[in-house]
Amino acid sequence: MTKNSVLLAAAILLVVTTAVQAQTEPTPPKPIPSARDVLTFLVTTQGVQTGDVLKDREAAEATRDTIERALLVELASVPLTSSSGGFSYRFNPELGTVERVAQSFGPLFADRAVTGGRGLSSFSLTYHHADYVSLHGRDLESGALVTTANRFRGDAAPYDVEALSLEMQTTTVVAAATYGVLDRVDLGVAVPVIQVSLAGRRVNTYNGQPFLQATGTSNSTGIGDVAVRGKVQLLRRSGGAAGATFEVRLPTGSEENLRGAGTVGLKSRVVVSMGEGAVEGHANFGFAIGGVSDEVSLSGAVSAAVSRRVTLSGEALMRRLAGLHEIQEVIQPHPSVAGVETLRLLPTGPTSLAVTAVGGVRWNIASTLLLNAYVTAPLTDAGLKARVAPTISIEYSFLP
Repeated sequence: MTKNSVLLAAAILLVVTTAVQAQTEPTPPKPIPSARDVLTFLVTTQGVQTGDVLKDREAAEATRDTIERALLVELASVPLTSSSGGFSYRFNPELGTVERVAQSFGPLFADRAVTGGRGLSSFSLTYHHADYVSLHGRDLESGALVTTANRFRGDAAPYDVEALSLEMQTTTVVAAATYGVLDRVDLGVAVPVIQVSLAGRRVNTYNGQPFLQATGTSNSTGIGDVAVRGKVQLLRRSGGAAGATFEVRLPTGSEENLRGAGTVGLKSRVVVSMGEGAVEGHANFGFAIGGVSDEVSLSGAVSAAVSRRVTLSGEALMRRLAGLHEIQEVIQPHPSVAGVETLRLLPTGPTSLAVTAVGGVRWNIASTLLLNAYVTAPLTDAGLKARVAPTISIEYSFLP
């Protein structure tokens, strides 16, 4: 065999070996885009040229940051259910056994001053699905959310309009546990697992002609920000009690996928409960620092035991978040084209007050097993607004 033949055979062998390896070696998976990546693509991508002299990318990026911030503040700061278990027990030395302290099982979101009692532990699972329909009063699904627009100075109507439509849902399962360290001290932890689904499209209408610019989807599931919390009963008198709660939210959720704040958050509340017997009233005043936004909150609740096994609850939750401002349309000069003005969405309005009504029932199915069902209804347009949807949870308490 000649030298040239050997070289040709070696070359053929190399080509065949490379082809076989290319077929047998797995192709590395494509990275899954995060919710933040999808929002950036939807708002800033110019998929089809429309004849505009120059797109104002700065306006598009400002709008993207505004929408992303509003979504993150809402999703990462959603209040968890009450740190109190439904059952509260104390040891009665005269009877030599434990007995229930309260007739009702208490509210669902607002806290009550009574604690579970030394040695009492409870575990709960809560399922909640939210389908969001508006952001600061702007419809998300109809395609009428104008993100940017260009107009000639002096004209009333823009000649170039970018409009976004978003379909956004979250499904959350929260596993929570509470333990009575002392008669007046409870400690607990809440671990949320969140699925965030987002799908959107952006249409550019230039001189009356629509052009589809971008479509995108994101679907992610993972742990949200874990909450370590506790409650101390400070005062107990006939007909009323007072206490305080604390909560530390750890940055365990993905900020890129709108499941977490990215930083530690601290929350505390003063809790006052009034009434003995079947009907109780509860008031909470709280504040939060760190996390995705500072916050001041006020909540009130009335819980009524209509029977020994059934408690009805009505609540109102009010939250003012420092990081959640009303979104307004701001007209600014185009950065590079004289005589053209650009619209962008900016958080320039006042701090938003979010008010939510909660109504629910807590049913003692058997022993210390509770089935809780409630609905939440937003009463203002602040932040993200979801359709009214029921939430289900199940809770079991282990007696000391």
